[in-house]
Amino acid sequence: MQGRFITLEGIEGVGKSTNLEFVAGLIRAAGHKLLVTREPGGTPLAEQLRQIVLHREDEAVPALAELLIMFSGRSLHLANRIRPALDQGSWVVCDRFTDATFAYQGGGRGQPVDRIETLEAWVHDGLQPDLTILLDADPEIGLARAGARGPSDRFEKERVDFFRRVRAAYLARAERFADRFVVVDAARTLPEVQDELRICIKRML
Repeated sequence: MQGRFITLEGIEGVGKSTNLEFVAGLIRAAGHKLLVTREPGGTPLAEQLRQIVLHREDEAVPALAELLIMFSGRSLHLANRIRPALDQGSWVVCDRFTDATFAYQGGGRGQPVDRIETLEAWVHDGLQPDLTILLDADPEIGLARAGARGPSDRFEKERVDFFRRVRAAYLARAERFADRFVVVDAARTLPEVQDELRICIKRML
C-alpha cells in the first residue's frame, strides 16, 4: 500500500522545524510508519551537497549551479529514501521539496520557471506531494525570528527583497496548485498555527 507524501514549505523563521515535528507526531499517533526528512539533504551524499549550497563560501556558487545542485541532491533523495519509503507503505514528511526550488532558485535567484519545470519532470518522474503545507509570514517577521536562532547560512544572509520574491513565488505556486496546497498564516501564535495543522492532517488520516 502506497504511503502518503507531505511537504512543509516556507521562508526562514516561519516555524517549519517545530511544526514538522508536530505534524510527524500526529501521524505517528495514528499508527502510521513515518519517514521524516529534509531538503536539501536527506541522504549522506545529498547532505554533502547541502553543505556546499548552504555553507561553502570559499567559491561563488552561480544561480544555475545552485539549481543543478538542488536537483542532484533531490534525485538521490527520491531514489534512495523517499520512493522506497512510500513503496513500503510509509508516510513521508519532508522539510521543503521542489516548491522551495521554484521559490528560492526561481523567485529569489531569477532562474527561468521552464528550466526548473524541465528538471522537475526529469527528476520527479511524475511523483508529487499529496499535501503541501505552506507556512506563510511576512519576510520581516520571519527574518527577525531566524536572526535570533544563531549564525546565518547563505540564504539567511540575503536581503529582505530576496525573501519578498521568494514569498511571492510560494504564494503563486499555492494558487496554481490549490488542490494540494494549504496556506497557513504562520505569523499567529504557535497554538493557533498547530490547531490549523491538526485539522489538515486529520483530513488526510
